[in-house]
Amino acid sequence: MTTAAITQPMAVGPEEAARLTSHSRSAIYSAIAKGELQAFKSGKRRLILVKELEVWINRVAKESSR
Repeated sequence: MTTAAITQPMAVGPEEAARLTSHSRSAIYSAIAKGELQAFKSGKRRLILVKELEVWINRVAKESSR
């Protein structure tokens, strides 16, 4: 019997990004519109690379701690 590895998604939609960062969906869209958070379209879906989301939330945390 093999155990399936739990894998993290490489990209998430804005709603999942909001959930992961405890921000609102509108805050995610606002950050995308301002160019603070990189996103891309895949078909009709807007996606955010999890790595980009981590960079953005770390930058927000760092700027807020000043």
